[in-house]
Amino acid sequence: MDSKQLNNWLKDIKVQNVVNADVEVVNNSPLVMLGKGRQGAVFQVSEDVCVKVFGNEEDCEREHYALSLGQETNLFPKIHAKGPLYIAMDIIRGVDIREYLQSQPLTEALSAKLLEMLITFKKIGYERIDHHKRQIYLQPDGSLKVIDVARTVWRDRVYPYPRKLLTSLGEENKAIFLSYVQEMAPEVYAEWLHYIRMEEISQQITHLLLTEKTDKKALKNLSQQLLTTEDEEKYVLQLQGLVHKVFKMGKNYARTWQRSGCCHGKN
Repeated sequence: MDSKQLNNWLKDIKVQNVVNADVEVVNNSPLVMLGKGRQGAVFQVSEDVCVKVFGNEEDCEREHYALSLGQETNLFPKIHAKGPLYIAMDIIRGVDIREYLQSQPLTEALSAKLLEMLITFKKIGYERIDHHKRQIYLQPDGSLKVIDVARTVWRDRVYPYPRKLLTSLGEENKAIFLSYVQEMAPEVYAEWLHYIRMEEISQQITHLLLTEKTDKKALKNLSQQLLTTEDEEKYVLQLQGLVHKVFKMGKNYARTWQRSGCCHGKN
């Protein structure tokens, strides 16, 4: 791949992030756009290589890092070049699992491959052991390839089970996949089922809390019982207790400081 030529082409491509929507793209280069998403747009460079152009550097760094973790496996596209806002990599062909399941059954063999994919995610260090079915491609030889892995790393919140994969499969295929997992990895199945049930219970509780009406007037009247400043005698006792607590904490801190050698100029 000619990196100099690629950089010249990329000067004529502008990708801009849009809140809660796919990126906006201005393409004045000869490269054909293959598709776009929330983070970037993909263009064909050659028969076997594409380039993903991002709207910001953080998303580019995140995806490059995630792909780099998996380069020793056969699950991810090979990286050919990287810039501040782009990654050149193998084109992934085949049929994504979403399209495949529209006409074909979810078999035990495919379920095993999906489970192996999650194991690989765990092994290489991904924080989110999960992926949407549309980003998983089934190859002609039966193997899997995965794209768009940026959100598997540097996550503030991760679910302790493959929530996105299971949800994306739909209720029927979700049940089929879980039945195969139960046979192949019963302990994993039991743990996933536990988290699924905890989430269902949490959703039920949230629904009750959102629909439950609060008698604010009655609560306001009852909350008067929590006040302490109106009764002078009780207020003085509460204040004395608070001052004593603060003083006690100060003494404990000073004692700890002395033991550590911070006083007397000790190092």
